[in-house]
Amino acid sequence: MEETSGFRKVSSSSFGGLALALRFPRVTLELVSKLLYLHFRDCKTKVSGDALQLMAEFLRIFVVEAAARGVSQAQAEGLGVVDVDQLEKVLPQLLLDF
Repeated sequence: MEETSGFRKVSSSSFGGLALALRFPRVTLELVSKLLYLHFRDCKTKVSGDALQLMAEFLRIFVVEAAARGVSQAQAEGLGVVDVDQLEKVLPQLLLDF
Protein backbone atom coordinates (compact mmCIF):
# COMPACT_ATOMS: atom_id res chain seq x y z
CA MET A 1 0.00 0.00 0.00
CA GLU A 2 1.26 3.40 -0.94
CA GLU A 3 1.25 6.25 1.58
CA THR A 4 0.88 9.91 0.58
CA SER A 5 0.09 12.90 2.78
CA GLY A 6 -0.91 10.76 5.74
CA PHE A 7 -3.37 8.74 3.67
CA ARG A 8 -2.77 5.34 2.23
CA LYS A 9 -4.31 3.73 -0.80
CA VAL A 10 -6.31 0.65 0.08
CA SER A 11 -6.81 -2.09 -2.43
CA SER A 12 -10.22 -3.72 -2.74
CA SER A 13 -8.81 -6.94 -1.29
CA SER A 14 -8.01 -5.07 1.95
CA PHE A 15 -11.68 -4.74 2.80
CA GLY A 16 -11.91 -8.48 3.35
CA GLY A 17 -9.17 -8.16 5.95
CA LEU A 18 -11.09 -5.34 7.62
CA ALA A 19 -14.15 -7.50 8.10
CA LEU A 20 -12.02 -10.32 9.46
CA ALA A 21 -10.41 -7.93 11.96
CA LEU A 22 -13.83 -7.24 13.51
CA ARG A 23 -14.47 -10.16 15.84
CA PHE A 24 -17.67 -10.45 17.81
CA PRO A 25 -18.96 -13.24 20.03
CA ARG A 26 -21.31 -15.61 18.23
CA VAL A 27 -24.18 -14.55 20.50
CA THR A 28 -23.76 -10.93 19.39
CA LEU A 29 -23.81 -11.85 15.71
CA GLU A 30 -26.88 -14.04 16.23
CA LEU A 31 -28.69 -11.17 17.95
CA VAL A 32 -27.82 -8.69 15.20
CA SER A 33 -28.88 -11.24 12.60
CA LYS A 34 -32.25 -11.75 14.29
CA LEU A 35 -32.78 -7.99 14.55
CA LEU A 36 -32.06 -7.56 10.84
CA TYR A 37 -34.29 -10.45 9.76
CA LEU A 38 -37.19 -9.10 11.83
CA HIS A 39 -37.27 -6.03 9.59
CA PHE A 40 -36.79 -7.62 6.17
CA ARG A 41 -39.90 -7.65 4.02
CA ASP A 42 -38.71 -10.50 1.82
CA CYS A 43 -38.01 -13.67 3.81
CA LYS A 44 -35.51 -14.76 1.14
CA THR A 45 -33.15 -11.86 1.88
CA LYS A 46 -29.68 -13.01 2.88
CA VAL A 47 -26.95 -11.20 4.85
CA SER A 48 -23.30 -12.07 4.29
CA GLY A 49 -21.00 -12.67 7.21
CA ASP A 50 -19.00 -9.52 6.44
CA ALA A 51 -22.15 -7.38 6.33
CA LEU A 52 -23.28 -8.89 9.62
CA GLN A 53 -19.96 -8.08 11.29
CA LEU A 54 -20.00 -4.52 9.97
CA MET A 55 -23.56 -4.01 11.19
CA ALA A 56 -22.56 -5.31 14.63
CA GLU A 57 -19.66 -2.84 14.68
CA PHE A 58 -21.97 0.01 13.66
CA LEU A 59 -24.39 -0.85 16.47
CA ARG A 60 -21.53 -1.10 18.98
CA ILE A 61 -20.25 2.35 18.00
CA PHE A 62 -23.79 3.78 18.18
CA VAL A 63 -24.35 2.43 21.72
CA VAL A 64 -20.93 3.61 22.95
CA GLU A 65 -21.55 7.08 21.52
CA ALA A 66 -25.02 7.23 23.10
CA ALA A 67 -23.52 6.32 26.48
CA ALA A 68 -20.75 8.91 26.15
CA ARG A 69 -23.19 11.65 25.19
CA GLY A 70 -25.48 10.64 28.04
CA VAL A 71 -22.58 11.00 30.48
CA SER A 72 -21.73 14.43 29.08
CA GLN A 73 -25.35 15.53 29.43
CA ALA A 74 -25.55 14.27 33.01
CA GLN A 75 -22.32 16.09 33.90
CA ALA A 76 -23.65 19.30 32.33
CA GLU A 77 -26.73 18.98 34.55
CA GLY A 78 -24.57 18.33 37.62
CA LEU A 79 -25.75 14.75 38.04
CA GLY A 80 -23.62 11.76 38.97
CA VAL A 81 -25.86 9.18 37.29
CA VAL A 82 -27.06 8.87 33.70
CA ASP A 83 -30.80 8.37 33.54
CA VAL A 84 -33.24 7.89 30.68
CA ASP A 85 -33.86 11.65 30.72
CA GLN A 86 -30.28 12.41 29.66
CA LEU A 87 -30.41 9.83 26.88
CA GLU A 88 -33.69 11.29 25.63
CA LYS A 89 -32.06 14.72 25.46
CA VAL A 90 -29.10 13.55 23.36
CA LEU A 91 -31.03 11.13 21.14
CA PRO A 92 -32.24 13.61 18.47
CA GLN A 93 -28.73 14.88 17.70
CA LEU A 94 -27.29 11.37 17.90
CA LEU A 95 -29.77 10.11 15.31
CA LEU A 96 -28.95 13.04 13.03
CA ASP A 97 -25.24 12.32 13.32
CA PHE A 98 -25.68 8.66 12.43
